[in-house]
Amino acid sequence: MSQPLPEQVLKAVDTVLDVLGEPTTDIRSKALDTFQQGDAVMLRLLAATHLDDHYLRSLGYLISAKSKPDLPTVAVVLAEAARAAADYARERTINQLNQKIHFDLLVSS
Repeated sequence: MSQPLPEQVLKAVDTVLDVLGEPTTDIRSKALDTFQQGDAVMLRLLAATHLDDHYLRSLGYLISAKSKPDLPTVAVVLAEAARAAADYARERTINQLNQKIHFDLLVSS
């Protein structure tokens, strides 16, 4: 298997961004803005200072793939970004379910 083409890498980056969706906190908004500006240093700093935030972790990986799509390890970087995005999507879904079930069981009874 050969190295993915830069266009393929950027398409994969867009796919992961779609999974992440719109930011839900101020720090995530700042991180997405930083990502869009291409400021890898600041984005990695944000990710490093918010270790429990999967959204930021994913963007921290994605910035490497976006800015250097010809990296020899770009497939690994994309895989880590995708895993972090999946972790974020899982966490978001659990939170939504918690709120709905809480309302259904405790508030509406």
